[in-house]
Amino acid sequence: MIIYYENKKSEEDILKNISKATLKKVDRNNVCKNKLIQGNNLEILKTLLDDYKLKGKVDLVYIDPPFATNGDFKIDGDRANTISQSNEGSIAYSDKLVGADFLDFLRERLILIRELLSDDGSIYLHIDYKIGHYVKIIMDEIFGMNNFRNDIARIKCNPKNFNRKAYGNIKDLILFYSKSENQKWNDPKVAYTKEDVEKLFKKLDKNGRRYTTIPLHAPGETSNGKTSQEWKGKKPPKGRHWRSAPEVLEEWDKQGLIEWSKSGVPRKKIYIDERVGKKMQDIWEFKDPQCPTYPTEKNLDLLKLIIKSSSDKNDLVLDCFCGSGTTLIAAQELGRNWIGVDSSEHAIRATKTRLSKIPQDLFSGKVGYEILTQNEYS
Repeated sequence: MIIYYENKKSEEDILKNISKATLKKVDRNNVCKNKLIQGNNLEILKTLLDDYKLKGKVDLVYIDPPFATNGDFKIDGDRANTISQSNEGSIAYSDKLVGADFLDFLRERLILIRELLSDDGSIYLHIDYKIGHYVKIIMDEIFGMNNFRNDIARIKCNPKNFNRKAYGNIKDLILFYSKSENQKWNDPKVAYTKEDVEKLFKKLDKNGRRYTTIPLHAPGETSNGKTSQEWKGKKPPKGRHWRSAPEVLEEWDKQGLIEWSKSGVPRKKIYIDERVGKKMQDIWEFKDPQCPTYPTEKNLDLLKLIIKSSSDKNDLVLDCFCGSGTTLIAAQELGRNWIGVDSSEHAIRATKTRLSKIPQDLFSGKVGYEILTQNEYS
């Protein structure tokens, strides 16, 4: 799938002709894996790729770019405003690119991000419903439709009662892609509610343990192999195969883990007390802070879920629209290395303030992170 728009650059042009940033250190600490960088993220991504030799070294990317709102986001004292047309406060960042200009802006950065991602890496892109479906086509083009994993609906706020001829909007979306089919995946679980337990695990054994049962066979017929063989005088139904080899089924039966119906159909017992939870689905409720320190600041638990799901300890996490640093804080608290980039002086200041509140024992060694800036932003 390819999206067309006026003056669209080729990938070759983007990879060859983007200028690199010249970075200098703001602090005097030793070199550290964790980096907070102020500057033009397009040029900085190119520098990370070429000069820092990070091609294929980034394990996870989360970005929350502008949403093509054609507005300014301001800070007035300690209060962060969403889109503001007033003269009050100073501009944290402007979101003035719209249409094809916005799509081209994002596409350039996504191409460089793809080059930085490791073969088992993933990217989560946070966007809204107005522009998100166009962005998905761009991501299909860059990362491949076969590497699309999820369109996650994120409930961001309480219900609204705006007077307009449309349904209330309480969600935005997160587009989740991997670099390949072999991405890191830690399969997040959600605790069962009391209602889940009563609804899904209705049966009780003689000891009072709650359980349910599942079929011993699964879709897909095998012409040979153990899972197509007869067990206890039975073969799997046509078009299906046993979930496990007959010797495993026999062992389950000896352990009392097979339940036989009155008609002689075997099913596997699944006990609630042996389950760690239910699979996380694609509708998430992580509402944003009510009193953010920076515009569009995201929920910390949202970022922790993403980082735990798609990376391991000591992996490298990148957020090149880092804002007030929620991604970096989540990465630090979960034992990941990180790189954060933003052009806004307000964003860098807010990130530094929030990072300073993290207990120092969560930083390895004396040096928690180094601060770099592009020359034109110094």
